[in-house]
Amino acid sequence: MKRSTCFHEKGPSAKCGVSGISYMLAFGALEILLSQFPNLEKVTFLSVIATLTSLAYALIALCLSITKFSIQHEAKGTIMVAMAGEGLATSTKIWRVFQALGNIAFSYTYSMLLLEIQDTLKSPPAENKAMKRVTLYAIGGTALFYTSLGCMGYAAFGADAPGNYLTGFYKPLWLVDIANLAVIIHLTVGYQVFAQTIFAINEKWLATRWQAPGSFFNKIYTVRFQCIQNYSFQLTPSRILLRTGFVVLTTLVAMLFPFFNAILGLLGSISFWPLTVYFPLNMYMVQAKIKRGNSKWIMFQVLSLLCLVVSLVSAVGSVADILEHLKHAQLFHIDL
Repeated sequence: MKRSTCFHEKGPSAKCGVSGISYMLAFGALEILLSQFPNLEKVTFLSVIATLTSLAYALIALCLSITKFSIQHEAKGTIMVAMAGEGLATSTKIWRVFQALGNIAFSYTYSMLLLEIQDTLKSPPAENKAMKRVTLYAIGGTALFYTSLGCMGYAAFGADAPGNYLTGFYKPLWLVDIANLAVIIHLTVGYQVFAQTIFAINEKWLATRWQAPGSFFNKIYTVRFQCIQNYSFQLTPSRILLRTGFVVLTTLVAMLFPFFNAILGLLGSISFWPLTVYFPLNMYMVQAKIKRGNSKWIMFQVLSLLCLVVSLVSAVGSVADILEHLKHAQLFHIDL
């Protein structure tokens, strides 16, 4: 938001560098506070906020891309990736395509949340049937929306499309600022949506590890807020230490490697094939008693193999981009 205001006032060629260290630390401090709140089933509104803000900034970006494309009267992108972008080595272009596959894979990897979400559904209808219907609509709608956004963005910017998509727009300032604000809110609550699942799993493990009565780690402390209609919630030392440590660690890693697209691509490549494809497919084949060697089994194996290739090439592309960034990066120095 600070950069867009600077460019709006001084022009697109102005030097409007902004240090991200203070913002990263503020983000980490806020997440430490939010992480002490109850688990996923008690903070459903976070998922709603994350979804609405994600839709808001993506829709604004799509509209701005359509406007930019209509003004310039030509598509800057080309299907021939190796021919796109001047001054870039062909290998760099290929790595970036592979990294983009990892970004897409990350966008569709939600298996770690699926069972937690299904756990909060009320029946009837049956939980698994409701999840199948919701998953179909969600993935179909998301695929259509993301495809439109990606195609229009590439047509508008070509090989010069920025990693942080919204940084390519400076007018109208108020609309760009709304989109950037939506990104801030989305990242803040989205972090909690994913982290709460990790917290719950590890806290259950800690509770079984230290089951002794009066154990320091499992001792419950109740915090009451008299000013909010006697609102209260419970804390344990294990919750405070685990959640604070997790946020500190992720914030530290983010400050050491502030390469948003490359890191997301790597995370997507690591989690996509095993969590989204391999295990669900094998679980389904066992449940449906699909015999080895029949047509459906072969089809699933081919699908799994193709997705494994996607994961591998996106991992290679993401690591290559990280190594390229590290050549020019400085420790704990983030330029936005």
